Amino acid sequence: MMAHFYGTVEGGKGEATRCGTTNTGMRTVCASYTGSVRCWAYVKDGVDWVQVALDTGKSPCRILYDGPISGKDGA
Repeated sequence: MMAHFYGTVEGGKGEATRCGTTNTGMRTVCASYTGSVRCWAYVKDGVDWVQVALDTGKSPCRILYDGPISGKDGA
């Protein structure tokens, strides 16, 4: 299946890339000892969406954004 989502990460060992499909989506986590930011890119009703959440270890995590990845209202 062809890649629909594309992501990069860079750290002490250089840069790496990953791809996600319309079926798998793409999940990422950027974390420290005190918390993390989680992103999930997915397709909803034919539109690319992303959910961004702040997770401090307390349940539930706080959703910062859940909408079109373009940022446009009304998808």
